[in-house]
Amino acid sequence: MPPTSPTPVNRDEAPLRAAVRPEPRAAVRESPRAAVRSEPRAAVRESPRVPLRERGDACPGALRLHAADDGRLARLRLPAGLLTLRQAEAPADAAERLGDGHLDLTSRGNVQLRGLDESCGAELAGLLHDAGLLPSETHERVRNIVASPLAGLDERPSADVQSWAAELDGLLCASARAAALSGRFLFALDDGRGDVAALGADVTLLARRDGSVVVRTGANRSGPRVAPEDAPRAALLAAETFLTLAEASGSGAWRVRELPAEDGRGLDAAVRAGLADAGIATEYVTEAPAQDIGPEREGEPPIPGPVRSPDGTVALSVHARLGRLSVAQWRLLAATANGPLRVTPWRGVIVPGVAPAAAGGVLDRLRTAGLITDPGSPWYGVGACTGRPGCAKALADVRSDATAAVSHAVAHAVSHGSGGLPVHWSGCARRCGHPRGRWVDVVATGEGRYDISVQGQGDLPSTTTTGPELADAVAAARMTPMTR
Repeated sequence: MPPTSPTPVNRDEAPLRAAVRPEPRAAVRESPRAAVRSEPRAAVRESPRVPLRERGDACPGALRLHAADDGRLARLRLPAGLLTLRQAEAPADAAERLGDGHLDLTSRGNVQLRGLDESCGAELAGLLHDAGLLPSETHERVRNIVASPLAGLDERPSADVQSWAAELDGLLCASARAAALSGRFLFALDDGRGDVAALGADVTLLARRDGSVVVRTGANRSGPRVAPEDAPRAALLAAETFLTLAEASGSGAWRVRELPAEDGRGLDAAVRAGLADAGIATEYVTEAPAQDIGPEREGEPPIPGPVRSPDGTVALSVHARLGRLSVAQWRLLAATANGPLRVTPWRGVIVPGVAPAAAGGVLDRLRTAGLITDPGSPWYGVGACTGRPGCAKALADVRSDATAAVSHAVAHAVSHGSGGLPVHWSGCARRCGHPRGRWVDVVATGEGRYDISVQGQGDLPSTTTTGPELADAVAAARMTPMTR
């Protein structure tokens, strides 16, 4: 339950700028970075616990390469998924010259390179630095920021989450404290449509129709609302407050959801206290207003296809098969765009600025190149981890098995489940990269054997073999009624 001292906000209140901004705080606001770093005045529980884990965070980055069975792996953080056309050439060059010729899109809107030689670190860092993709060597793994991919590109009124992302990225890189965040800590900047708000981020900024922004921590649907110009500072302060609580508790938590229950409840109050100390005006919102997000819309990603933009151009939403793009496919997307590419947390790319008259022909070329451009594609909603031979923990070549299942369904005119639940193929029980919400979980239990279940509703798994039987079972599971 949220603390009871503040009065809950009525949905019909006047915009926050007029309603809650205090007059005597001007001197504090002139020094925002100092204010953000002030310690929260809420009491921090000092109760040492057994740490959740014995080792440090080994999450890969652009400088810390992970040793996989198919070579080194690099993960490039792209705040809000944004890449200028010049920047987009850098990962393509790196994949072509140093890696396996492919780019993997992650569930956080980042890009991974695989098959790298262990001696390529300096050359890779140089490529990324020259492209402006490595603004801080000490903070490069903590720049995990997702934002609503269609913000400003469709006809829905939206907050400027792209600007928030740029400011938050700068604040993160300037904060010595933030360098201690785990490479798994996630910020989500939602323009009010509820897409990235459903991704389970550690700190979420959720825009409201009245122009204010709700600051959520973890799974908490309540939180203080702030003015939009204060939102990036509030997000950083929330992350730094989490670090204070995690360190004081001795829990070793990397994510908000890993905090002990009493510290998780205390985080919300500590953030509000810290905002007040930083001169950031707030009022408390007890839950997400129904007028902003309906439960039937929360978490809905951009579907493949054209999107009409306010400036008269068309943005193209394109997905990658199993989240992988060849260098040629990536360069084709960049050549099509008239503005920065936006990599989405659903392993897709938004290509902006296409002339309406040319959009149909461009989509045809992208489809011919093997990209998903239509929600009716048999590949839409199908995801997979790396599997064998790239991952030592994998029990099967899940990408090949997923491809065989889709090909079987197409060849035999079997309903492949498009338009139904998403499906994710995992090489082991870790389920790396699985989607949120309800999804068909296909987990390898050994070579040629998988457990299939529908996550999110508690169905018992059924075990089957590879081949036609597996393909039919997956297709049937995807058509499970989508009830909530």
